[in-house]
This record gives sequence, structure tokens and C-alpha cells, in this order.
Amino acid sequence: MIKQFYSFGTTILFLILLDYYIYRNVIKLNFPYGKKYVFTILWWSVTSLGISLIFISVFLKIPFWLESLLNFIPLTLLVTKIICLPFFVLNDLLFYLKRALRRVGEEKRKDQSEITNEGISRSQFLLKSGILVSSIPLFSLTGGFISGAYDYQVRNQKIILPNLPKAFNGIKIGQISDIHTGSLYNKTAVLGGVEMLLGQKPDLVFFTGDLVNDFASEATDYLSIFSKIKAPLGVYSILGNHDYGEYHFNRKHFFETNNLTKEKNFENIKAIHKTLGWNLLLNDSHELIIEGEHVYIIGVENWGINNPYKYGNMEIAMEKIKDRSAVQLLLSHDPSHWRGEILPKYPEIDMMFSGHTHGGQFGVRHEKYQWSPIQYMYEEWAGLYTQDNQKLYVNVGFGFLDYPGRVGILPEITIFELSTG
Repeated sequence: MIKQFYSFGTTILFLILLDYYIYRNVIKLNFPYGKKYVFTILWWSVTSLGISLIFISVFLKIPFWLESLLNFIPLTLLVTKIICLPFFVLNDLLFYLKRALRRVGEEKRKDQSEITNEGISRSQFLLKSGILVSSIPLFSLTGGFISGAYDYQVRNQKIILPNLPKAFNGIKIGQISDIHTGSLYNKTAVLGGVEMLLGQKPDLVFFTGDLVNDFASEATDYLSIFSKIKAPLGVYSILGNHDYGEYHFNRKHFFETNNLTKEKNFENIKAIHKTLGWNLLLNDSHELIIEGEHVYIIGVENWGINNPYKYGNMEIAMEKIKDRSAVQLLLSHDPSHWRGEILPKYPEIDMMFSGHTHGGQFGVRHEKYQWSPIQYMYEEWAGLYTQDNQKLYVNVGFGFLDYPGRVGILPEITIFELSTG
């Protein structure tokens, strides 16, 4: 608990210093005295509100959907301030550089190069430019919160597998990932997303992990909705990094009285998949047979290059596979598993289905171009990737985490059509 208070205190100190620095620059603008006084009160009132919301989310046990909403205000303001920070730093550097030059003998005169065509000083130009540019993420994040969180998109993807049995030609697979029920707060919108998936009439459905944020109980209010997900050939699911409760049970929450253990929570998670009627694959495989021909569906527990908790075990997962030449479809939550273990060790895996990245929940995604800050953490982060004869698809997620919205990278329902060519 002492360590948690220390981390919280350090974070708050950083935020206050950042706020003070930004504030000292903003008030350099030509405010009338009365308005400057009002601005100062509003500024530090909002700062105090943000700190209070962070304290609540860190030390008090509240529903995750409420935590996401509360975090939205300080997170959005932090991003806005960081965006304008370079402009303010540049302005200060130029100011101190100019003063230093004067001290070594520069003539004290007004530099006409400081005046722009509009007649404002260079300092005022930089300050106003910083504020203008920082307003872009402010409006974008607010818009993503209002309209992006539940704006489900169906993405169709044809998958050619030369060794696919003829009986499976044309089979439709639906994939959703990263539901994060603890963050959801609009049941009507979520039901609409599920109905969009069912409206595609998939023969088979894959869910690739992160049903909850931490607790099995988060899914309780949504069981009636997600239990509607059915398919003629079954629904197959795996666990994601959040489904193990590592992010909660490895730290204590202030004022928490819940005696739930990590082991009991994990058993409850597995029970929910059973209640939903989903086939949960825990380092296991299933032989899917149509007209005497077969493919294998393999599901591993979470395994990520940068995740210290590697529960996935491919050797155990593939023990039941008798025909190694058959098509093998792997469900593995973290896409880094593909380069970390699948490509170098398991060339027989035809295709891997992942999630985890959320596409960063912020970026640009078009047919021929996509970008998100998350790509600097994950080489494969959204869409289809191919290397030699092996394929990987990364679904950007059905839900959201921390930031309660999406900008540019919208929630995804993927429909695959398997083909022999």
C-alpha cells in the first residue's frame, strides 16, 4: 500500500508541475485582467477535479465502466497538454537564448523578425499555435467518446488456404475480441453489435480473449446478450491477459473488503464461458469434421513476448492433433505470439487469430493505409498479415479499455470466408 501511495504521489506531483508550466504559458496571452482571474480559478478547479477523479479510480473500488468514464476527463486533458507542450518549450528556449545573446553583447533592440504578417509577436504566435493544435485531440477524443465506442464495423476478409478441404470451401467464420465487459455501459448498443454479428450468419465464431477487465462478475449483466452468440459449427473461445486477474490481484486496493481469491475468480471466468455455451480452449484443440473431412481449431492460453505471465503451451495444445498436414487454425490472444513462437517453431499453423492491441483505439484505418501509436509497440496490430504460407489476423476489438471511446480505429466484427483459391 505504501508503494501505491508513493506511485500515486509521484504521478500527482508530475501532473501538478505540468499543469503549472502550461498555465504559466497560457496566461502570457493577452487576457484582460478580469478574464485572467476567472481563467485561473477555472484552470485550477479543473486540475483539482482531475486529481480527485484519479484518486477515486486508484484507491476506491468502483465499477470499471464508471472508472473509465471518470478517467476520461484527466486522460483527455493530459493528452491535450502534452500536445501543446513542445510549442511552449520552444517559446521558452527562444526566450532564454535571446536573453543569453543579449548578455554577451547583442544590441538591445526589438528584432523585427519576431513580428509575423499578422502583427503578433513570435511568442504569442507559438503560444496560440500550441493551443490551437492541442485542441485537435481534445475534440477528437471527445467525439470518440460520444460516438466511437459502439460504432461497430463489419470487416469482410477472404482467406485462401490451398490445402483447405473442399467441404470447408466457403465456410464463414466470425471473429470478435476484447469485449471488456467491465468497461461497457450501454447494453442497447452492445446488443446491436451482437445482432450485427449474427446478421452475417457465420458458420463458426471465434472469440479471442479479454472477456473482462479483471473480475468474472463484470460479465454478469451481459450474459443474456453474449449468450445469443451461436453458430452451426460452434463458438470457440480463449482467454486474454485480462482474464487472469493479474492486474488486480497483484496489487491491493484501498478500502477493499472483497475476499475473492485469484483462483476463485479464474474458476468463475471459465464457468462463464460454459454458461455462454462457448467452447473454451485452454491449451487444447478441437477436430472439426464436415463430410468426413477435417480441420483443427487450436486454442492457447495467453502468451505475449512482453508479458511475464506466459500461460500458453503450444506443445500441450497440439497433443491431440493426429494429422499434422491438416489445416490448423490457431486462436492466440496476443499477436506477438506469432513472431515470438509460431513462425519459428510451428510452420504447420496455417492461420492465427488474435486481438489484444485494440488498434490503440486511436488512429487512421483505411483499406490501403493504417496508422496508430500502437504500431510502435506491436509489429502486427490490425488486419491481415502474411509471411510465407502462414497468416495472422489481428482484430482491433469489440470493446474498449481505459479511454471509453475510439477515434478512427472503430470496434470490429470480422467475417472471414475460407477458400481453396
